[in-house]
Amino acid sequence: MNRQRNVLAVISGPSGVGKGTVIKEMFRLRPSLKESVSCTTRAPRAGERDGVDYFFVSRERFLQMIEGGELLEYSEHFENYYGTPRAFVEKTLLSGDIILEIDVDGALSVKAAHPSAVLIMIEPPDMDELKRRLEKRGTESGEKVALRISRAEYELSKKDKYDYCVVNEDVTAAAKRILEIIDAEKEVLL
Repeated sequence: MNRQRNVLAVISGPSGVGKGTVIKEMFRLRPSLKESVSCTTRAPRAGERDGVDYFFVSRERFLQMIEGGELLEYSEHFENYYGTPRAFVEKTLLSGDIILEIDVDGALSVKAAHPSAVLIMIEPPDMDELKRRLEKRGTESGEKVALRISRAEYELSKKDKYDYCVVNEDVTAAAKRILEIIDAEKEVLL
């Protein structure tokens, strides 16, 4: 008898590609999906809730988690740590599919720690379109857009390490394609 598995889908893509919008559409189309909650050492912002937005922990506790192998991946940004708690992901996987949105370096760390994770890269139709999307935001200088394009080139250079790549030309189509990938991966024998 074949048993379906629950899938840890790790989604990455450059800034401006529409990851958040695609993931939001995935949750709209399939409300049963679960979202991974990261740990951080930074202080909660107004309205953020522990265990919902992040697990807020002390720097000392975070370092203990690193030492104890309790994180699938972690990184440090602006003097704060961020990481994916292994126990939360594994517990959540028992009851359904889980989505983790993370950068390429973190995704590759998750794959090393959890080999059954499915890595999905969301790509722009082309670099000109990505630049147009970043400029359309109107939130960053030309210099910052150039830095984001440079980072995007680095991230996209890692796409051969991903299990799947999905081009985001249309948000709903991209969301449906990722859900199809998750469904196909559920059939992979354990």
